[in-house]
Amino acid sequence: MSIGRIDLNLLKVFDAVYEDRNLMLAGRRLNLSQSAVSHALTRLRELVGDELFLRTGKGMAPTGRAMAMAPALRDSLRRIEATLGVEPFSAGQSSRRFVIAANDHVTAVIVAPLARALQKAAPGVDLVIRPSTRLDLAEQIDLGRIDLAIGIFSQVPVRLNTRTVMSQGEAILMRKGHPASRRKLQVKDLARYPLVTISVGGQEEGAVDGFILERGLARQSEMFDRHALEEALRDTGLPPRLRVTVPHSLAIPALLHGSDMLSIAPASLAQALARGSGHSELLLRQPPYRTGRSVLRAVWHRRNDHDAAHTWLRERVAEAAVAAGGVEEAGSEGA
Repeated sequence: MSIGRIDLNLLKVFDAVYEDRNLMLAGRRLNLSQSAVSHALTRLRELVGDELFLRTGKGMAPTGRAMAMAPALRDSLRRIEATLGVEPFSAGQSSRRFVIAANDHVTAVIVAPLARALQKAAPGVDLVIRPSTRLDLAEQIDLGRIDLAIGIFSQVPVRLNTRTVMSQGEAILMRKGHPASRRKLQVKDLARYPLVTISVGGQEEGAVDGFILERGLARQSEMFDRHALEEALRDTGLPPRLRVTVPHSLAIPALLHGSDMLSIAPASLAQALARGSGHSELLLRQPPYRTGRSVLRAVWHRRNDHDAAHTWLRERVAEAAVAAGGVEEAGSEGA
């Protein structure tokens, strides 16, 4: 096919339909009518010799050909825009939609203050939060369907870039009136009282040593330092009793209510739950043993390194994390 036959605007239509899976939403993104998007898609189908998108009950589903084309084509569009300086980003005037992958802990601690900040600085910008627990997280980043993933990653492939947004330890949560609340918490209490812990994936999801590996990206599945806990209890000869393991951290207050269980949680989450509205019955204590520090990082595809809007988003995420009590100054990109 001769490149001279291709109207580059058709590729922008492909990009928008692939992202939104909806002709009306794609038209809104491009400031085109739905019929104009449909006409452009028809022209592109004729050029490529493939349907590209099939209408389903859930929207426009890409064909195998479209999915094969998408990564390289969308990457090329981003590079052209960056090279030409097309559509400079103005936060106050933008109506861009960003897709962030995060669990409920990160959403409560970082995304919530981010959304409040955007309400003033970028009232037209929308955030869509997808679960960072999905098994195809790296694939979704590669395809450009997730702009930014925030989590704890032990391994990041070279095609992706990272930035540290928070460094934290752990804390222990208990209900008010808990038998251990009237004295200093002891190591043996972690064996005496059953525990509530957070795990977003087990061996059935392919987790190894608390991490799930997919396409070179290894993300944390257990949200506590199991090794440190077991080491602390080794001298007592008592194993920890993990009575309840949950994938959703915001269920912890309900589980601790009226119970003598303790919960081990990331420090920022524990602080948010202890001071949060409706959870004033929770008490926060420091672990009676040394725990490791976990590092929350934002991860994105390197094709977005120089995208002005994406750079702006990363800065706002870092600021929100610092305000939430993360690292004093968010790390530089690539760190």
